[in-house]
Amino acid sequence: MPAVSKGDGMRGLAVFISDIRNCKSKEAEIKRINKELANIRSKFKGDKALDGYSKKKYVCKLLFIFLLGHDIDFGHMEAVNLLSSNRYTEKQIGYLFISVLVNSNSELIRLINNAIKNDLASRNPTFMGLALHCIANVGSREMAEAFAGEIPKILVAGDTMDSVKQSAALCLLRLYRTSPDLVPMGDWTSRVVHLLNDQHLGVVTAATSLITTLAQKNPEEFKTSVSLAVSRLSRIVTSASTDLQDYTYYFVPAPWLSVKLLRLLQCYPPPDPAVRGRLTECLETILNKAQEPPKSKKVQHSNAKNAVLFEAISLIIHHDSEPNLLVRACNQLGQFLQHRETNLRYLALESMCTLASSEFSHEAVKTHIETVINALKTERDVSVRQRAVDLLYAMCDRSNAQQIVAEMLNYLETADYSIREEIVLKVAILAEKYAVDYTWYVDTILNLIRIAGDYVSEEVWYRVIQIVINRDDVQGYAAKTVFEALQAPACHENLVKVGGYILGEFGNLIAGDPRSSPLIQFNLLHSKFHLCSVPTRALLLSTYIKFVNLFPEIKTTIQDVLRSDSQLKNADVELQQRAVEYLRLSTIASTDILATVLEEMPPFPERESSILAKLKKKKGPGTVTDLEEIKKERSSDMNGSTEPASVNASAVSTPSPSADLLGLGAAPLTNSAPPPSSSGSLLVDVFSDSASAVAPLAPGSDDNFARFVCKNNGVLFENQLLQIGLKSEFRQNLGRMFIFYGNKTSTQFLNFTPTVICSDDLQSNILKRSSMCLFLFGFCVLCHTKL
Repeated sequence: MPAVSKGDGMRGLAVFISDIRNCKSKEAEIKRINKELANIRSKFKGDKALDGYSKKKYVCKLLFIFLLGHDIDFGHMEAVNLLSSNRYTEKQIGYLFISVLVNSNSELIRLINNAIKNDLASRNPTFMGLALHCIANVGSREMAEAFAGEIPKILVAGDTMDSVKQSAALCLLRLYRTSPDLVPMGDWTSRVVHLLNDQHLGVVTAATSLITTLAQKNPEEFKTSVSLAVSRLSRIVTSASTDLQDYTYYFVPAPWLSVKLLRLLQCYPPPDPAVRGRLTECLETILNKAQEPPKSKKVQHSNAKNAVLFEAISLIIHHDSEPNLLVRACNQLGQFLQHRETNLRYLALESMCTLASSEFSHEAVKTHIETVINALKTERDVSVRQRAVDLLYAMCDRSNAQQIVAEMLNYLETADYSIREEIVLKVAILAEKYAVDYTWYVDTILNLIRIAGDYVSEEVWYRVIQIVINRDDVQGYAAKTVFEALQAPACHENLVKVGGYILGEFGNLIAGDPRSSPLIQFNLLHSKFHLCSVPTRALLLSTYIKFVNLFPEIKTTIQDVLRSDSQLKNADVELQQRAVEYLRLSTIASTDILATVLEEMPPFPERESSILAKLKKKKGPGTVTDLEEIKKERSSDMNGSTEPASVNASAVSTPSPSADLLGLGAAPLTNSAPPPSSSGSLLVDVFSDSASAVAPLAPGSDDNFARFVCKNNGVLFENQLLQIGLKSEFRQNLGRMFIFYGNKTSTQFLNFTPTVICSDDLQSNILKRSSMCLFLFGFCVLCHTKL
């Protein structure tokens, strides 16, 4: 870049800046600026043509005024005129003004593009550099259309100077990021890869940034860059600081280029054995240098050295193929866990979270559990504490689950409010996944609700109920534990929900103890009734009607509560309707009907934990949490179901938006109706009021019929939206069947009407009992809503 001669100094600009700095008030500054703007406007509109120096000076003043925060609505054309000057300083000021003030949608873009074309064609490296900088700074789509085909030619041309190659590579990178569809892939892609062998490290650094971005979307086009990147990296890490003197930063040779090369290698899988051996040597050298005493006590040295180290560890984790390197990386990160620098502790925890997902380094990560727990207790920075929680979650397995869950619960009492919900989800997942004894799981979840009830989402207490219902061995203990927990003077509402549901299902298991007799259970729950919200009160009313079936001796007491004005005349329609219907049912229904309608909930189907799904959604796709769950779910039993069930593939996998939502992909029963082709038509078919819209069974549903050979109860059909269960009773030549519909979504089904289609002969035989069946069905849907 040519030096600015002494005569190029703009004395008028210096005087104006001095006047602005000397203003003693905002009003004085505005007054001085307005005076100057009026003077500049008059000069631009004057009859006398201004020379290049005057234009440059006035454009500089406008630029300074704009940077002070004032609007500039003129002077753009004068700045464009400066681009045609042959003097460097004038052209520089023109490009600077355009880069800062010209909008990408400006009408002047075409004029600017013409000036840029002239400068790029001039082959003057200084002017070419200014033009490329302007393209990169403005980065408009129109500029991309004009120059996306020209810049690659400049980049790979043999006579292009190194400084221009650097600018061209970074300019092309900017255009690709803003308008990737306008940057064509062509012959230049293979030639740009060879810039990694360029003698000028500045060109290599700029080319590496470009290739890394391009390789992320076009990996096949740039796969030859792997061997070249390894070769260049090997030369850097094995060189002494004096070999690359111009690019050595505080005794670290070319740290920025090393980091970029390591990131480029993370775009590809482990290379061929020959190249892999050389890359392994490079990574071992980087790990060895990290153990050496520092060559300088300045922070810049440690920052550059650690930047290369952490990027090397990221590459080791990405390849996940060298057990020795993974363990060494884990040990190196373990040393940083107690480093006095907060940023290093944060990065070490973050990297170890990813290392914990590798089968080769998981055990090595577990050796640092005490250090991580200590960080959780003593760290001042909340972000570091959150990374410690993530690492504890990632390193957890059956051998240390109880210790980690206990530490998380202890920390939860004093945790920052911003991360409490995430900790609650992780504790709930770990307690379920690694619960060898499900009594411990029940204790953990109830303790979780006690400590952080406001942050316990519906998914958490839904899940504990599903687990308890699916496991016979824990139902009595769960009923006893929630009964004791409800005796506390202040209970969180989520605990009341769990208690109401579990006691309504399994309260009879503890009713033999005088301390938890039916009346005591009812009084305990009803004492919380007036403190709860409407949804919880609705759940408690369902518990009361369940008690009528479980404990006939307190039927009168419950009917008195349902008959009270506070229930029958409740302002909330849902509570009023439940009270009326439950009271009527308890009055007119026989014991057999009550036993059938209010029977115990059937086991829930095996499916992915909704808590885990919520955590994945909260953390986002592709996170460490996602990878950790995929790894550990292979060897873990996440459901506690006591009854094996045939699980439809659609129930455990996430379908695409165009997939068959209900899994009803089989051929229809009649030839007149075409097979369903879209999710929308399927929903219409299944939930239509028309009796002619008969949906076929899902693939694999025929297998469900085999289970009814030896049993009367079971799941007939299920998918992500709906579960259909069947219960049948037979006495001699008579029989009756009940169909239960379970809503597996988080939203309520509206206008849901079942339709039974059968032959004329069968229709006449079941007609006598149809009214009773429909009544029972309606009540079963109300009382047995799936969570």
